[in-house]
Amino acid sequence: MVQQISYAHTLKILGGEPHIVFYDVTTLYFEIEQEDEFRQTGFSKEGKHQNPQIVLGLLVSKGGYPLAYDVFDGKKFEGHTLLPLIDAFKPKYQLDTLVVVADAGLLSSNNIEQLRLKKYEFIIGARIKNETHAIQKQILAHTYKNGNTKIFPKQAGLRLVVSYSHKRATKDAANRERGLRRLEKLIRQGKLTKSSINNKGYNKYLKLSGRITVSIDYEKYKKDTVWDGLKGFYTNSSLPVDDIIDNYNQLWQIERAFRVSKTELKIRPICHRLPRRIEAHICLTFVAYKVYKELERQLKERNAAISATKAIEIASFIFSITARLPQSKQTITTLLIKTDEQKYLATIFNWK
Repeated sequence: MVQQISYAHTLKILGGEPHIVFYDVTTLYFEIEQEDEFRQTGFSKEGKHQNPQIVLGLLVSKGGYPLAYDVFDGKKFEGHTLLPLIDAFKPKYQLDTLVVVADAGLLSSNNIEQLRLKKYEFIIGARIKNETHAIQKQILAHTYKNGNTKIFPKQAGLRLVVSYSHKRATKDAANRERGLRRLEKLIRQGKLTKSSINNKGYNKYLKLSGRITVSIDYEKYKKDTVWDGLKGFYTNSSLPVDDIIDNYNQLWQIERAFRVSKTELKIRPICHRLPRRIEAHICLTFVAYKVYKELERQLKERNAAISATKAIEIASFIFSITARLPQSKQTITTLLIKTDEQKYLATIFNWK
């Protein structure tokens, strides 16, 4: 019922059905040691690998308005969470068309095949460095300028869209340089061993020299520069390329939803044990985020110079006094608005 109310409200805001939706997952940990069937240790997005957790999948519309969510056990692979939620969402609201936008973490050949068979349109981040040598060669054969896009047809109507951004190239180069400096520091400190050599992050630049010496493969590091600024997307959507890229770039909205839920709304750590209580906790946070987004929307509508977070902080120190007049028995309630910030907030929403 809560999700239906949220959906109906989002329809009013958008002025129609949300044919483009954004999906992502996060993990929420518990400060306990013992697992159960629901709270299990798994890959933690928060680095809490020793803590039991659950997996939360969230679906939002353009603008980041929450539409639906689902909760899975802590060991659930994130790539297996997308289809169950979408399969329930589309028929529930009788949507004829639905374009699903998701990050590369949701990418798998099975997911793509299932999305295609169920006639969903999708835009999913691609790991272009994992493409076949032939495709990689085709991608790098082009000379890219800022904003350039190249399309590489794939099987069954699938397209690999590759775009180039100078801003992304600068960021990629800076991140790689930062990762290299960190590795060099760890080598100087003798903190890297054979077990450190893997494909996780910038550890891929490590190699063994001789029997036991760990060093940096600078040649591999330099070869990676050709990928700076390039970003790939798999899609079967008929949308124009610019719309495909623009929609994928809106995924930050759902990342922000998780960030707000974990910071301002304190969704974790979760202190409940029973599944129904855990699900109630998630439901309350979903409602809280919906209210947060509505507050944000109304502040923007009124051209307010404060954020939703700031408005909540100000409002938390506004109190009211209710008094009953002894003779008339009339009850009156007065807001105690004292500071300039409180007066500003009261003016925005016409509080009296």
